[in-house]
Amino acid sequence: MTNETAAYPAHAGARQMLNKVPEVTVYFWVIKVLCTTVGETAADLLNDNLGLGLSNTSLVMAVLLIGTLWFQFRAKKYVPGLYWLAVVLISVVGTLVSDNLTDNFGVALETTTVVFAVLLVAVFAAWYGSERTLSIHSIHTVRREAFYWAAILFTFALGTSAGDLTAERMDLGYWVSAVLFAVLIAAVAAAHYGFGLAAVPAFWIAYVLTRPLGASLGDYLSQARGDGGLGLGAVGTSAIFLVLILALVSYLTVTRRDVADTSVSLPEG
Repeated sequence: MTNETAAYPAHAGARQMLNKVPEVTVYFWVIKVLCTTVGETAADLLNDNLGLGLSNTSLVMAVLLIGTLWFQFRAKKYVPGLYWLAVVLISVVGTLVSDNLTDNFGVALETTTVVFAVLLVAVFAAWYGSERTLSIHSIHTVRREAFYWAAILFTFALGTSAGDLTAERMDLGYWVSAVLFAVLIAAVAAAHYGFGLAAVPAFWIAYVLTRPLGASLGDYLSQARGDGGLGLGAVGTSAIFLVLILALVSYLTVTRRDVADTSVSLPEG
């Protein structure tokens, strides 16, 4: 991605505020895919294995997400543990939003996929209209951060619907769906590095596609063999991926390998 930053004039009394999101590195994409997988399996774990039910699970996770985002918005800089906790929770909530519409209200996956795509485009349009950029290298105001997390929520909801649509409704199966979305991500990377696709649209297209990739991987690992999976179960799959996320986030907290090397001066108030 390009290191786009906003130009704010420095003046006496200005305060320094760092970019609130991590630098886009290989660690970013690995943890993102792990989070999307957990979003799929943890929703199944809470809903089915622990017997909370879809509605109760949605309420509990929404409350946890709101609380985490409250701390995230109050932070003055990127904090790896806090940021990635918010991503894990928003991944679960995005999954539950899609599942609620499909299971509780009977909305077709084709419809939810289109609706979430339209909502995501609307967020991007409002974000760009307000800030004249969609770059994640300049998330250093409350308004930009609000647009950022709204976009993240709809990418997860859209990815869940699209992943379920290809794996189940189109009967491609979990493994084939995972390969399909991996190929699409590779195509986006090729378009960016080989054919000049701009960094910002390349990032957001890849970000959307990693959600159904992670969801398909999660379902493939957790679902029973008779249903096309490996039969590891939601508990085992969630535990494995949460441990991996914790290990990587701990590493980044210590090494600061994903901290953006930019800051801007913002006026007080």
